Amino acid sequence: MHNDFDSLAALIARLDGQGRVVDANSAMESALGLSRRKLQGLTFAQFLQDSETLDLALTKGQAGAEFSMFRFDSTVHGVAGSDAELRVHVHLTRIDPDGEWLLELWPQSDQARTLQDSRVQELAETHRMLLRNLAHEIKNPLGGIRGAAQLLSMDMQDPELLEYTQVIMHEADRLQSLLDRLLEPHRHPQIVETVNIHEVCEHVRSLVLLEFPTGLQIEQDYDISLPDVRGDRNQLVQALLNIVQNAALVLRPKMVHNEARIELRTRVARQVLIGTKLHKLALELHVTDNGPGIDPAIRERIFHPLVTGRDDGTGLGLSLAQTFIQRHDGMIECDSVPGRTTFVITIPLP
Repeated sequence: MHNDFDSLAALIARLDGQGRVVDANSAMESALGLSRRKLQGLTFAQFLQDSETLDLALTKGQAGAEFSMFRFDSTVHGVAGSDAELRVHVHLTRIDPDGEWLLELWPQSDQARTLQDSRVQELAETHRMLLRNLAHEIKNPLGGIRGAAQLLSMDMQDPELLEYTQVIMHEADRLQSLLDRLLEPHRHPQIVETVNIHEVCEHVRSLVLLEFPTGLQIEQDYDISLPDVRGDRNQLVQALLNIVQNAALVLRPKMVHNEARIELRTRVARQVLIGTKLHKLALELHVTDNGPGIDPAIRERIFHPLVTGRDDGTGLGLSLAQTFIQRHDGMIECDSVPGRTTFVITIPLP
């Protein structure tokens, strides 16, 4: 089977007109616990709980050219050589006139996650484009406002009026800083190099501990066997820093009692689905804190720009972090309950 199929999350097999396996991809091999060589020649219906549906589809397909695609739900049994079962969506498509078929099995949980990941990525891209355009529209008039206030302040003699111009300039600078953060991902090209993720973690750990020197512990649980990743070191540092800083900020009440804890944990993950693509190996970086948890009212929107659970937050940190990780073909996910919040950064490994 063409190598392109090996990178897909779907379980894929090529069947002849009698439903016998001609070839299969890596995902199908892993699910059934059989190599494609051992699968060749086996009747695939034996792996389906309701094999009659597949047999009926093949029979109808052979009988008339108008029947060239079938879709139905089924259950695969004997998964990975065990008694486990897997609910799947079945797509059966005739791919040549001689009766050869392409069989796609989509695990129902994976399909739901694929759709969710796709929606997240599309929504994030829409937000980025909207905010980028908005930031450019605001940037020039804002510079004019600040310049005018600065010129006024040079001629002001009344201290009270001078204070007003200082307020205008201060607020213009604050908004300028906000716009700069919105535009940051688009200002610099991505510089891809070999990056040691643990060096990134230690750098971020040092920065945050300098900012919060008392009452906070950042613990390390690293898998030192992890290979280096290919990526932009500065973007990876900024993404992780945004997440760890956010965790530290919500832990400030616990720092008073020396109870604030953040853990950085790295692991290798295998057969990881990110969007619609299956990766054989991926890095998982877990950032876990013992804070109050994320407000359920915003939990589904925390990666959206300008959404924040803190009164002093801008709502840009997590949005920018997700942007940087998506530029590395990865994703950030979050699981939060009171007393424990975990962000998981997943990045494919070469």
